[in-house]
Amino acid sequence: MRTSRHVTLPPARRIAAASAAAIAGLALTMGAVSAPAHAQDLVPQSDKEAKKMVEDRQAEDSSSLNKSNVPEGVSVEQAKKAVDKSDEITPADIEYAAALEDLPDSGVPEDFYKTPATLPEKNGGVVKQVESKFYVDPVKLIEHSAKSETFMYRTTDEKGTARAATATLLTPEGVSDKAKDAVVIAPGTQGIADKCAPSRQMGMGTEYEGISVTAALASKRPVVVVDYVGLGTEGAHNFLNRVEEGRSVLDAAKAAQEVKGSSIDADTKLQLRGYSQGGQATAAALELKNDWAPELNVASGSAGAVPTDLYKAVSQLPTFYTAFALYGVDSFARQADVDMTEFLNQKGLDAVDRASNQCTIEALVSNAFLDTNTLTKDGSSFQEIIEENFLDVADRQKIGQAEVPDIPLLVNHSRLDDVVPFALGKDLASTWCDAGHKVLFRDNLGPTHIGGYIATVPRIEIFTNRTFDGKAPVDSCWRL
Repeated sequence: MRTSRHVTLPPARRIAAASAAAIAGLALTMGAVSAPAHAQDLVPQSDKEAKKMVEDRQAEDSSSLNKSNVPEGVSVEQAKKAVDKSDEITPADIEYAAALEDLPDSGVPEDFYKTPATLPEKNGGVVKQVESKFYVDPVKLIEHSAKSETFMYRTTDEKGTARAATATLLTPEGVSDKAKDAVVIAPGTQGIADKCAPSRQMGMGTEYEGISVTAALASKRPVVVVDYVGLGTEGAHNFLNRVEEGRSVLDAAKAAQEVKGSSIDADTKLQLRGYSQGGQATAAALELKNDWAPELNVASGSAGAVPTDLYKAVSQLPTFYTAFALYGVDSFARQADVDMTEFLNQKGLDAVDRASNQCTIEALVSNAFLDTNTLTKDGSSFQEIIEENFLDVADRQKIGQAEVPDIPLLVNHSRLDDVVPFALGKDLASTWCDAGHKVLFRDNLGPTHIGGYIATVPRIEIFTNRTFDGKAPVDSCWRL
């Protein structure tokens, strides 16, 4: 790895974000963990190491938090409450969110994300590309040695409108001109604001999908990290829209073959992977693959903690995760063409507006334990609002109702997941088994949503290597 020339540090109040705790523990919900790409030993290599990482996070208390190291717009009391009442957020995460306020831009020119007047005729056609950076810490001291190219490509939204989307291709040192295999990562929830796009955050050292990216790059294979439609580029990002997420993943994989300097071609074996929102996007891509991108050489798929039924997921969502409900209401209202003023009071409208401009950690902290009944005009819960206004939209996002390719499949889920019910993951594995597929189902006891993710990282890499080598994984269908 090489050291960045960017050594100008942000204000002292933000340097705390570069502490060992921040680097090793930038973990959050919906598929989010960060670890320095220069230190593969921080990626858990066993379930024991994964358990220790989670225990270390949970051992932290809120005493170090003060006005100088919490994000603007979040009170010290809010931050401490989030840490003390949840296993998901630590002081390191709060400091990390605060660090984002003083960071420079991603290094990719802002006008790169502007959609040109015309787009390629085919989905997956590359519009433009630019050399980018992948920093692994928020003070930009360490730059990953992988070559990084951010590219724009054409995809199509659910309404059939051509859209520009972006993604990042990372090529580690030592990869030949013709890669045998590559990984396509669908990221967990980033937020719904353009500034939260992975391609933007990777250049700032703030992208929290670090464990999955680092682990894949350590195996000396190219990695494609997807932004999703409307995340980074113009137009709305329809949060948890299965069609747009799935198409974004597939079209990014196609476009990666056209990126100048890419070692990925039509013969390269691909694995699609993701966790939580990324798991939903991966599963959706698998369901859409045969019709949307039959030419892609997809060799395996790994989907973790998949919210296969959004209504069931929302109905069991603890109040700590109100931010995700706010993202969902904003997106569902737009997709259903419903005016939010019909059911939200001013407090609710303000909460949606605030969350829509925040990336995940800050949105979680500033909206933690917010009772959604206080946000509606008639005191209804968000679950009731969905029942009355958005069931059709939620039903369209269901996973497990379409055929997927006949390839090895990994489904992983923690029995202690507090965001996506464990039953949804097990049911998805059973559904794919009933359809005649070979499915490796890996349950675990990782505490909380993020603990379940950490516990699966070693297993995902073993599964990936075996399937790329043409070896069949263990079939779990007999026990489901």
